[in-house]
Amino acid sequence: MSRFDQVINRKNTNSVKWDTKKIFGMEDVLPMWVADMDFPAPDEVIDALHSRADHGIFGYTMPGTNTEIAIQGWLKTRHNWEIDKDIITYSPGIVTAISIAIQAYTGSEDKIVVQPPVYYPFFEMAKKHKREVLYNQLILNSDNRYEIDFADLEEKLSDNMTKMFILCNPHNPGGRVWSKEELTKIGELCIKHDVLIISDDIHSDLLLFDSHYTPIASINKAFAEQTITCIAPSKTFNLAGLQASAVLITNDTLKRKYNAVLQLYGLMTVNTFGSDAMEAAYKHGGKWLNELIHYLEGNVRFIENFLNEHLPDIKVMRPEATYLVWLDARNLKKTDDELKNLLLTKGKIALEPGSKFGKNGAGYLRMNIACPRETVKDGLDRLKNALT
Repeated sequence: MSRFDQVINRKNTNSVKWDTKKIFGMEDVLPMWVADMDFPAPDEVIDALHSRADHGIFGYTMPGTNTEIAIQGWLKTRHNWEIDKDIITYSPGIVTAISIAIQAYTGSEDKIVVQPPVYYPFFEMAKKHKREVLYNQLILNSDNRYEIDFADLEEKLSDNMTKMFILCNPHNPGGRVWSKEELTKIGELCIKHDVLIISDDIHSDLLLFDSHYTPIASINKAFAEQTITCIAPSKTFNLAGLQASAVLITNDTLKRKYNAVLQLYGLMTVNTFGSDAMEAAYKHGGKWLNELIHYLEGNVRFIENFLNEHLPDIKVMRPEATYLVWLDARNLKKTDDELKNLLLTKGKIALEPGSKFGKNGAGYLRMNIACPRETVKDGLDRLKNALT
């Protein structure tokens, strides 16, 4: 039995995911929507938090040298990326970091490029800052994988008012890990048109089926100078509630601008427990993560087999990374509202509707599979009950 087979009751813990009454108006709904895991963090992380709690003093905290060394070691060991500790700064979370970046590097008349279907806070945050969003729609190829429309991307980057491109690598919700060749094309276009790259790499540790991830900033010095890279242990080790992420900024001028906005909003410190958890996760979490990845791959295969047998009209886009599965339900010929209603009222299951990620996500569903196999099976049975 795997450690990840343990079913833990998360109800009545103020969980965004599991407080379904507040979110969906129903208590008997299985939540497989928002991206957090139903697995405990590694023992070493829990021990670090116990140690901090036992110390009993929780004053203002900044990650220290040991945290920076842990981040450096993780990136080198896991992703063959050597960084200088001086490029590291912090944020409570990556959405916060993107918001800060939008304020630091763009003005009210500027435009921002995103690639839908994509993590919706990208365009939502840009709109909240009154920036115009340009959509470089991803293309679905014959292998059921997303590709980038580079001709359209260049057209949008060449707009004189385009100042920022938000990259999702690996991609959420499609699970694509962009190749070094694709990233090189992106980097060259952004340099050509002087567009800053904000790279959300939060899922980069969750690599499935022998996929290989390349940080765009690691390809060459010019790309590094043009890129803000956002990473965090939150998805990898299920630490989102601890509010700690790292932002890697090689360009010193860009780093000063970022930190100025950080200070403007009083965000110079991080959560005390988050800092300790980040350090422990990056120092000691490798073995746990390897086991997790193996388990997630098993969940993907289980879903593929189940849907092939029971719901063949739903196609799985096999993820190369993340614990999110992008389900193509367009053959059912139902709107997203119809799907959502069937899932909630008949199936008693909550998934993310595809249109939330952009217009070209309509007809898709995003399922979070970072849960015990027993829960995955329950979710699939509910999905079958809803749609048959």
